[in-house]
Amino acid sequence: MQKDVLLELKSDKILNNLKEGKRADGRKLDEYRKIKIEKDLFHNAEGSAKVFLGNTEVIAGVKFIPGAPYPDSPAEGTISVGTELIPLASPYFESGPPSMDSIELARVVDRGIRESKAVDFKKLCVKEGEVVLIGFVDIYAINYDGNLFDACSIAAISALNQAKIPKIEDGKVVKEEFSGKLKLERKPLLSTFAKIGNALVLDPDLAEETAMQARFSVATTEDNFVSAFQKGISGSLKKDDIDNAIDIAFKAAKEIRKMI
Repeated sequence: MQKDVLLELKSDKILNNLKEGKRADGRKLDEYRKIKIEKDLFHNAEGSAKVFLGNTEVIAGVKFIPGAPYPDSPAEGTISVGTELIPLASPYFESGPPSMDSIELARVVDRGIRESKAVDFKKLCVKEGEVVLIGFVDIYAINYDGNLFDACSIAAISALNQAKIPKIEDGKVVKEEFSGKLKLERKPLLSTFAKIGNALVLDPDLAEETAMQARFSVATTEDNFVSAFQKGISGSLKKDDIDNAIDIAFKAAKEIRKMI
């Protein structure tokens, strides 16, 4: 992802402030920006949500379609997460094939959900070996001001938590009829940290992302389960950094779940 020259010039100031335990916007090192979640926005989606994380804004929609199961799991449906970093969100996002940033973002959000067993895929089976439901979680960045990982994670879980299961007859969706609501077994959420100098900060904004030497994301659940890790950028993290990040993530995600 390209960097803004003006933001790079702020890096020294950000680093110096963090040496004194201060952030430019006045937050504590382990504090999120203001979060707002709007739900059930789109009639044509089975579930949807819009998330504001500070000035970062994303929307997510869930759609189920009937399809054939994988040969090794004939009685299970599945889900797939996709992300779009559209030019509307940032002057550094380009139209066209998914970028490496977009692919990484989708995979990390997907992994947090999948590995936590948040969705019981067996409940998405319509007819074993023949028809299952495949869920698509499509996420679009509308405005980018840092930390798309957590914004997309919150949006995906919020949309899935609202999702309804379409009614299927003869292998086809019955329009505007539903067989019930999707039940989430867990609500995994990503918490993302930036290592800037010797400081580890939760929910980096765009300026802090420009200054960071390493990024660390961890997905946690309400029953103290860690379902995904992702280390980004070339800088290193100490074991204490990771342990501290996980402890903070459990506490921070607990508060966000109350909004979902």
